Amino acid sequence: MVPNRRPRAIGILGTGSHLPPRVLTNHDLEQMVDTTDEWIRSRTGIVERHIVDDGVACSDLAAEAGRRACEAAGVDPRDIDLIICATFTPDTICPSTACHVQGKLGNSRAFAFDLEAACSGFVYSLSVAWHFLETGRYRHALVIGSEAMSRFIDWEDRNTCVLFADGAGAVVLGEVEEGRGILSEHMGSDGSQTDLIIIPGCGSRKPASPAVLEGREQYLKMLGNEVFKFAVRIVGEAVEKALEPTGLTQDDIDWLIPHQANIRIIEAAGKRLNLPRERVVVNLDRCGNTSAATVPIALDEIVREGKVKEGDILAFVAFGGGLTWGANIIRW
Repeated sequence: MVPNRRPRAIGILGTGSHLPPRVLTNHDLEQMVDTTDEWIRSRTGIVERHIVDDGVACSDLAAEAGRRACEAAGVDPRDIDLIICATFTPDTICPSTACHVQGKLGNSRAFAFDLEAACSGFVYSLSVAWHFLETGRYRHALVIGSEAMSRFIDWEDRNTCVLFADGAGAVVLGEVEEGRGILSEHMGSDGSQTDLIIIPGCGSRKPASPAVLEGREQYLKMLGNEVFKFAVRIVGEAVEKALEPTGLTQDDIDWLIPHQANIRIIEAAGKRLNLPRERVVVNLDRCGNTSAATVPIALDEIVREGKVKEGDILAFVAFGGGLTWGANIIRW
């Protein structure tokens, strides 16, 4: 009989991020589609976003963010035991982007896989890695949110092309002092709403064909108004449910790091949780919506700026296609 073993406390040892150097502004988009800088700013809060150059793929962004996270954690990338890449814009359908990343990092010991939960992918992946590590069987996990969204966006569709961007963020997880690290989670999904955010073509339902390509079904489609109504409700609710098992309240949150999809959704979440603006992290104006990468990119920014202090309570929250949603509560 195996004796009961207390789960290890697992937390974030280091963070990293990477944004491609090319910047696409709202004024650039005015030359591409029927839109205006004022329209984009007022409805989304986005001013500019980063876009990959030709020849750059999701794994290139992910590997660089992963390297930086390992450096910050003081962990050799070759000593990582588990690599999870949250993405729905993979380099290839097979093999996984995580395996491409593993090769770029020179790691031969980890097991690696992708997790696809759209924009919720990073918070899902963080929880999955947490549960692997708390058993004590594995020491270090590299969790990456990475997206090359520009490869899957219809640049003739003004409703989506103004929103999305490219980038990657990563964290290294490992054992931390008891009472710190990841404290709780809340995850959810609603498979009856799959049509609200979807890439309808080039899967097994509609394999790549001239008809699919002519119908531009290889690109992301989104019913924005319906997603907005869902998100305004679920973001605050997910954080509240994640707090419940910890004994903490919304007043204890030092930093809310929400998915960077729309400034009005972020503001609604802050208001519901009664958090002052300065405790809600926003980089949407500069980075756009990088899907699964938004939360770890924003986290890396405030960590490197020295804003996060020991003992701070952080709440990560995201929502995305599926529909999916999730939140993590962390004591730094």
